Amino acid sequence: MTALRQLWTRHLWSHYVAHAEYMRHIPKAVGVVGAIAFPLFFLLHELRSTKGYDSAWLRGTAAVLCLGLALRDHWPERFKSWYVPWSYVTYLFCLPFLMVFLALKNGGGSVSVANTFMGVFFLVLLTDWRNTVVMMVAGAGAAALLYIATTPQAAMPVDYLGRLPTLILVIIGGNAFKLSEKQIQAERLDAATALAGTIAHEMRNPLGQLRHSLSGIQQSLSGPGVQDQLTAVAHHELDNLHGQLAKGERAIERGLQVITMTLDALSAKPLDPGKFDVLSAAEVVRKAVDEYGYDGDAARESVSVDVREDFQFRGDETAYLYVLFNLIKNALYYLGPYPGTRVTITVGGHQIAVRDTGPGIPPEVLPTLFEPFHSFGKSGGTGLGLAYCQRVMKAFGGEIRCRSVAGSYTEFTMQFPPVGEEARQAHHEKVLQAARAVLAQKRLLLVEDDAAQRMTARHKLRPLGMVIDDAADGNRAMELLARHAYDLVLLDLNMPGPDGYHVAQKVRQGQVPANRYVRIVAHTSEPAHLARAKTQRAGMDGFVSKPSAQLPLVQALQKAMERRSSASPAGSRPLEQRRVLLADDSAYNRRAVAAYLREAGAVVVEADHGEAVLQALRRGPAFDAVLMDLNMPGMGGLDTSRAIRASKETWSAIPIIALTAHSDSAAVEGAREAGMNGFLVKPVEAGQLCEVVAELTAGRDTPAPRLDQPTVAAAPQREEGPLLNVTRLESYQRLGLLEELLADYLPEIARLVGVLEQAMAEQDLKRAQEAMHSLLGMSGEAGALALYQWVRGVYVPVLEQGRWPAPEEWLPKVQELAAATEKALRDYGASHSGAAATEG
Repeated sequence: MTALRQLWTRHLWSHYVAHAEYMRHIPKAVGVVGAIAFPLFFLLHELRSTKGYDSAWLRGTAAVLCLGLALRDHWPERFKSWYVPWSYVTYLFCLPFLMVFLALKNGGGSVSVANTFMGVFFLVLLTDWRNTVVMMVAGAGAAALLYIATTPQAAMPVDYLGRLPTLILVIIGGNAFKLSEKQIQAERLDAATALAGTIAHEMRNPLGQLRHSLSGIQQSLSGPGVQDQLTAVAHHELDNLHGQLAKGERAIERGLQVITMTLDALSAKPLDPGKFDVLSAAEVVRKAVDEYGYDGDAARESVSVDVREDFQFRGDETAYLYVLFNLIKNALYYLGPYPGTRVTITVGGHQIAVRDTGPGIPPEVLPTLFEPFHSFGKSGGTGLGLAYCQRVMKAFGGEIRCRSVAGSYTEFTMQFPPVGEEARQAHHEKVLQAARAVLAQKRLLLVEDDAAQRMTARHKLRPLGMVIDDAADGNRAMELLARHAYDLVLLDLNMPGPDGYHVAQKVRQGQVPANRYVRIVAHTSEPAHLARAKTQRAGMDGFVSKPSAQLPLVQALQKAMERRSSASPAGSRPLEQRRVLLADDSAYNRRAVAAYLREAGAVVVEADHGEAVLQALRRGPAFDAVLMDLNMPGMGGLDTSRAIRASKETWSAIPIIALTAHSDSAAVEGAREAGMNGFLVKPVEAGQLCEVVAELTAGRDTPAPRLDQPTVAAAPQREEGPLLNVTRLESYQRLGLLEELLADYLPEIARLVGVLEQAMAEQDLKRAQEAMHSLLGMSGEAGALALYQWVRGVYVPVLEQGRWPAPEEWLPKVQELAAATEKALRDYGASHSGAAATEG
């Protein structure tokens, strides 16, 4: 019997210790309250001279016990193991014993009953139900014995005893409530444990696949050879490497999908209908099937799509992709034990149905299938996935339901509300407007061997206002890329001759320098999961499948244009993501400067007069800098700069850089007074241009510095020297612009010389001044160094003093230099023709 009693005592104590650990921060707070309350109540009793019984030593003892709880952090280390027993004694003395004893001594009454009920409530909250009962019986019993021992003619108060059944109900009800709360907490803990187990289980598979892929890559690579000796890789081995990389990427995608789906399901964050788009059901389903992280080829091949009738619905694409990922994941779960399982996703009739031929779901499980934390037939499942699916479908205004026959199939059907024609048209126009804002006036090379598909693509892209060239094969594409600078290339991967992969490889190797960092979007009928890894490896920036509707095509181009080029090495494009507004009335001058800026990574918008600059700034998107010629017709550079600074718009403090052929102190002072921040002398050198723009656009959250020391190239001397600026011509060759610029600049220089001759004959000084201004900029940009120096020398007095140049031979000298320059430039072009296309 003694052993049994000891066992029961240890069991009871262990429950109290466990509860105390669970509520380990509560005793300290209880101690603070008790240490204040017990002395305070005694003081109030004495001050009011109440006739009832009270005891200073009993309340003092209670206060001391509570003070011990309050000072827990100050207990000596060797005594801290006694803190829990101290709390037990404190609760037993202060709550049932003291409250019952004082109530008995005062003969009951409403105050005593209230105090006893208060003590019972606290006891229920502070202890487990077993110790609540034990403490209540022990404390009340000890109080009754002390009452009888210290009170002559002791009698039990009738009203106090009448409340005994209520006290018992309070104890039972309070503990029942605590038990239910603990059960809920235990279920949550079990769910969290299951969730952790599920994530660990789900992550084990993709990590194992990733390890397998790395092992396959290691096997495909040859062993270490002689130092600096290249080892050839066979074509089939290269394909195997691409395949292993694709598998590794799919494994990572699957792991990320598992994490995202689980976190989205747990967060229960409501979707914002204001951000919903009109989506194509067929496109979203195909995207989900393409992007799902399959365990292997067998899993991928078991999933098929049947589009009977496409329809559109309003929703969030990312959220719905995860709905489909959940359903595909559930369906493929049984692929292992049921190898013949097929998953079919059917689109039609404003419904999307996901049907698998797995083991099915018993009828009794279906009613609770979409409830959180309910799962069937999956070890470690959390039951969060289908609840998430239902929540998303309700947010879309639709519903999801399940039909299943055990041993035959399971089918989840999602019903969507119809979308009106007006909403569809509004969405279509919204997408086109967003793409047009990014792609308008951009130059695109369409590379496609099928003439019908070229025509179709042109038709789809017509609303964007792009400048489109086309090529029927890879060789023609390389010719055009060597001749012109492009913003985008839409590249078919499967063509006769050099295919799309080879074209992209040559571009990224620098064989067409002007387009080395051009955005390339692959356009192919190859399966997305097979081509994606290869296109990324080839340095392409986007991927769109054939056949493609208009919106996916323009969105793919827009996305590629907005993102950083995948071929751009870190640090090689100092103006990456800068938006620059370039203003010059000469399209020839703008062309070279824009090429330098784009090669440095900037997005360039061009304007030909001051009003166009102000319109572009008002229209947006925001620019980082303005490069502006000072001498433009209408509103010139100085007037435009003053208007910008006086506008009080958000762009009034934008950095402004002057571009001019005239660099004397008066011009610099005028630019400074107009609010300009930088000063560049034509012809502009690429390095100097990038340095000034980068410096003025760094840290755009602070105002750009005012122009103190102008960034001006050294003034060229008029002594006889070389005809050509070879450094400038070499930069054009590197950019792939040499042939194009010479073909445009030489006829324009000859025309301007003819205008000068006619103005001189007619003594039209104003016309001569305009022609000199254009010839100065043109000769500088064309690398005609001697002609530039001579024209600059005679242009200054014309501009500043309003008179004809003093030396009468100035015009014959211009004619002589123009003729010599033309011959020298043509000889240079002939000797360097095609060099840009073969270097690198």
